Amino acid sequence: MKYELEVEKRDHAGKGVARQLRRQGKVPGVLYGGGKSEFVAMDYKTARSLVISQVGHTGLLTVRISGAQERIAVLQDHQIDPITGAILHVDLFEVSMKKVIRVKVPVTVIGEVPLGVKEGGILHQVLRELHIECLPAQIPDHIEIDASGFGIGDGVYVKEVAVPTGIKILDDEDLMVAHVATKMSEAKLESLLAREAAEGGSPVATAEKAAGEGAGAAAVAASDSKSKEGKK
Repeated sequence: MKYELEVEKRDHAGKGVARQLRRQGKVPGVLYGGGKSEFVAMDYKTARSLVISQVGHTGLLTVRISGAQERIAVLQDHQIDPITGAILHVDLFEVSMKKVIRVKVPVTVIGEVPLGVKEGGILHQVLRELHIECLPAQIPDHIEIDASGFGIGDGVYVKEVAVPTGIKILDDEDLMVAHVATKMSEAKLESLLAREAAEGGSPVATAEKAAGEGAGAAAVAASDSKSKEGKK
């Protein structure tokens, strides 16, 4: 999906120029590409929409610079004020439609409530995005994972994720993307909390550890299940 971006060219750079632009309600930026860089500026609302929009992060940007030809680019980076949350700077990178690029795309879990969740398990989405390599025109808005058939202990690894021809996933193929973990019983959780309290640990950390143990057990179960299937 393409995202149209209106920017204006600026001839000067520097901290002083950047501060002046921000006082005028604009955000300074740089468009990189073709071995050179161009200084640009955009309306603050435009920059904010670009940064908070998922399309802005994963889609192609049709960059329109006043008095110049349209350029196709991607959002490479942005800087945010850690105190106010205001957008301070935006970096764009021009791409060639004939050369593969590497981007991150979100992972979306679809389908009905997983079977394992209906049985009392908990669905864990371990990876929220995947790194892919493809031609710019092939960049998907998101990658879908259907978890409706997951029982307790079932999940999907990176190597099992289906993507269209021409798209290559760069993440470790043995990483778990999503799975259904066994819900820890209240008795076991209370036992862990009591033991941790006696040892001077944090109840919150213990609860997080317990959740992690449950998730880990589910991942092992899923791995063992696949191993058994391979021996059949």
